[in-house]
Amino acid sequence: MDRLPQEVALEILSRLPLLSLVQSKSVCQAWRTFKQDQLLVNKHFKHMVENDPSFILQIMGHCIQNQLYFGDLSSDPNDENVMIIAKKLTIPALLSFHLVSSCNGLLLLSATHPSFELCIYNPFTRDYVELPKRSHHAGVLGFGFDPTTKKYKVVEISYKRTTHLYFRRRVVRFGMRPASQTAASSVEVHILTVSSNTWRNLGSFPFRFVLQKSQVLVNVKLHWRATTNLIMSFDLATEQFKEVPRPDFIASNRRIHELVVLRGCLSVVSFDDDNEELEIWVMKEYDVKESWVKQFSIGAYVPKILQPNYQCHSSNDPRFHSRKKWIQVLCLLKSGGLLQQYRNKALVVYDPHCRTFQDVEVPCEEIPRCLRTVVHVASLNWIDT
Repeated sequence: MDRLPQEVALEILSRLPLLSLVQSKSVCQAWRTFKQDQLLVNKHFKHMVENDPSFILQIMGHCIQNQLYFGDLSSDPNDENVMIIAKKLTIPALLSFHLVSSCNGLLLLSATHPSFELCIYNPFTRDYVELPKRSHHAGVLGFGFDPTTKKYKVVEISYKRTTHLYFRRRVVRFGMRPASQTAASSVEVHILTVSSNTWRNLGSFPFRFVLQKSQVLVNVKLHWRATTNLIMSFDLATEQFKEVPRPDFIASNRRIHELVVLRGCLSVVSFDDDNEELEIWVMKEYDVKESWVKQFSIGAYVPKILQPNYQCHSSNDPRFHSRKKWIQVLCLLKSGGLLQQYRNKALVVYDPHCRTFQDVEVPCEEIPRCLRTVVHVASLNWIDT
């Protein structure tokens, strides 16, 4: 292996799946040093983006929660079945954790641990960095990489609840009637540069954000949906918020269900209560309102695992599981299909050309049916530990 020309070895390594690439460092000393080569990092990331993404899956709703799996989609050319090929990952010794998000192959975990609450974990090198404890209230988290400083940052939008007591004038037999309570919340934004030991308070913010099922990182900006149906971005370099122009459907009775990244483009999943179809709008050119295009319309579907009398399902009303708010759009595949997750239990590929649905096989003996799925575009730019 040491006799291979460097450019040939780099080309071979750049096309390996991530797990195989990590294992290749044991082949020889030269390949071990290649893993730190920026040219290999760039070439490998380019091939990863061109292919279907991988996934990190976490068990949800089971007594054993400390399990993560690395998964790739695989299709059988004979019967066209689609399945997840999964490998169990080694995880740090945490009492329990929640998979928050992924960036460049690194995972942000919210953990239960005596000394820290958040950590950034590299599931392939098994290194992790403990983040300093927060003095502010927990809230909506975001995790990304600032290319200007080459540092990772964690953003948290927290809601400090304040309770006001109002006493009624009416007096009852044993004293005053119990006070009524109204709760208000002030919104604060905190940010942590991973190499720092201190959370910085960026001040208050006039909007309340909706907790998203997956992180939306586009153009070095984190994105959230506000309760007022606005789309807000946070620039990781300038650390400033900005409103992003919305598609024209917002003027009608449709509303934003979730934000998602499809092939690097900011996208909006929308619905209205009178229509079973989900619509997906894609912003072809970032921050240009006129570039919004309605690219997909998806009808109602109930995956097999959620249908009545299925062995892993207890409800007898499939309509409960077809509700639009239980559907999460994960990514756009190279084939043109959309990978979706239903009720944190089933993965489905939708073919927009044939308007058909195909359940994705997830082996029960490897992965239970309650899942949290995070799209995982990995990079060899491992975190400094």
